[in-house]
Amino acid sequence: MRDERCGMSRHRASTETDIETRRREVIDQIAALGPTMPGSLVMRTSRCGHTGCRCRADPPHLHGPYPVWTRSVEGRTITRSLSEEQAEHYRSWFNNTKRLRELVEELKRLTLAQARLDKRWPAT
Repeated sequence: MRDERCGMSRHRASTETDIETRRREVIDQIAALGPTMPGSLVMRTSRCGHTGCRCRADPPHLHGPYPVWTRSVEGRTITRSLSEEQAEHYRSWFNNTKRLRELVEELKRLTLAQARLDKRWPAT
């Protein structure tokens, strides 16, 4: 059974040594990730402005799908179209970013689990 608070099996989360070992493993995984790209890679379809086009038919046959990079910059959504070649090249970078977020969340859970085992941590 997994302890969702720390991302480890309950029997493994029992000692600070186990937690510290897992923390090192997570840090090693982060170091091995490679490039990360903020945002998301999505495939979008679209309609054009030509009235007689197939994308305006009933049912519509939309253009695409086209790869699009979407991210937030200073609270604004920025979108950039990518070529198929670019999307394929950068796909692993987007996946690395997702994995990085997961690993950072696991580090947070592990730190909380370690704090709970610390006798100086206030009991609840």
